[in-house]
Amino acid sequence: MRFIIIFALALFFTPSSALALNEGLQCVPYARAVSGVEIRGDAHTWWGQAKGRYKRGNSPKIGAVVAFKPHGRMRLGHVAAVQKIIDNRTILISHANWSTIGGRRGHIEENVRVVDASENNDWSRVQVWYTPNKAMGGTRWPIHGFIYPKAKRSDNQVRMAVANLTGGKAGYTPPPSGGREQVRVAAYTPKPIAKPRKLPAAPTFHLSNKTLNEVDRKAVGEKKSAWRKPAPTPAPQNKDAIGDLLGSLGS
Repeated sequence: MRFIIIFALALFFTPSSALALNEGLQCVPYARAVSGVEIRGDAHTWWGQAKGRYKRGNSPKIGAVVAFKPHGRMRLGHVAAVQKIIDNRTILISHANWSTIGGRRGHIEENVRVVDASENNDWSRVQVWYTPNKAMGGTRWPIHGFIYPKAKRSDNQVRMAVANLTGGKAGYTPPPSGGREQVRVAAYTPKPIAKPRKLPAAPTFHLSNKTLNEVDRKAVGEKKSAWRKPAPTPAPQNKDAIGDLLGSLGS
């Protein structure tokens, strides 16, 4: 019993990791707002959910959603929206919660360069510009492909959707018409991560062997008191074989 009590108290006083999960805007609601593809759930489920609802393919189109597969530490996948097509192996995307900027995630990044890194030029793997390093990332990220919206959203629709999503704290600037593209981090700034509450440490029990023995004896005594006492066994009767024989013959 004492081990169960200690284990329950340890679970109760263990800090929850959920306190550190809110790191700003996630990629899923942002991609949904920008593209108009109405799919919910973790990013890695979008490709399967789009089957039968949206057209899918391996060619980038403006407004389409890039569906990344889980890879390495990115266990939930990633989704982004295509902003511009530069050539047959280069596109610009808009996405959220990719780069760690100022020690925090959750930023919106626009005009982000993505390069087809597949051997067969089929967009099965891509490299993505990483803002903190100011260079293309070295990882070749596997992707499912592209999910095409039913209708392309106008710049004003995208602007309104992003404003509603961020509480009016982020704007939208269409990609440049030409020249050297630069990643633009939108005006939206993630909220500071709330510091986890400090919880009291689990109580430490100091029980001597004598105390433990008394607890054990008490527990055993309570169990014994609940047992039904067995009925007394009748005392065995002494048998006189000769007397019984004479009594049966009569006097």
